Amino acid sequence: MSQQMHYQPAPQGPTGAHAPQAARNGLGVAALILGIIGALSGIPMILFWLAGPLGILALIFGLVGLSRVKKGQATNKGVAVTGTILGVLAIILAIVGIIVTVLAVNKAVDEVNKEFDKQSGSSSNIKDLGAGEAAKYNNGLQVTVSKPTPYTVDPSTMISGHVQGNKAYKVTVTLKNTGDKAATNPVMSTEAEADGKKAEEVADDKHGILHHDWEKTLDPNESDSVEMVFDAPPSAKELSIKITPDFLLDPANWKLTL
Repeated sequence: MSQQMHYQPAPQGPTGAHAPQAARNGLGVAALILGIIGALSGIPMILFWLAGPLGILALIFGLVGLSRVKKGQATNKGVAVTGTILGVLAIILAIVGIIVTVLAVNKAVDEVNKEFDKQSGSSSNIKDLGAGEAAKYNNGLQVTVSKPTPYTVDPSTMISGHVQGNKAYKVTVTLKNTGDKAATNPVMSTEAEADGKKAEEVADDKHGILHHDWEKTLDPNESDSVEMVFDAPPSAKELSIKITPDFLLDPANWKLTL
């Protein structure tokens, strides 16, 4: 007689039921870690460039982590809240660091500019000076231009610059060092206009910068002078001379009555 085996099916859970999911606490933890690093980076202020991005990430991760807690997907509310707060703190410290750094840089730039002006800038008005008036510079250099006097050009010594029928005028340009330090390698360039039109420098074997051997170094209270001749139309009433005593210095301008 055969026997039949009967098996009872294993009990089944409710239809559609799922195993409980693991808590998704990763973003809250990441927010806490990034917030701590960001806040610590913001304390020295000079690391604002690191504190800012870390703080933003911590804030974003913390808010998303809190959203997961509300949905029941995460269980570390305290960690997410702490990470969010530290992210905000890191952002604030980064902003303060940026402000402090900008102010410090601006102050340093101002100090550099002041020192540069002290060494090379003008200390008085250097525009529209009259005959005999000095253009004064903070490094101690002074430039003066004398009153123009008529000059008769000798054709046998003239090289260039004089037009037949024009008048020539001679001025003396003096460069003096009134500072307490020696002025090394002063270099001078000039431009001239007669009644608004370019006035050529008359070159001969006696006058002009090209024929003058400037002192290599001007010691304190030492000066050097050069005579220059400029060509002007016979009807010209004013001679304007612009002189730059050094490439670091501003040009000075003299308006001289002819």
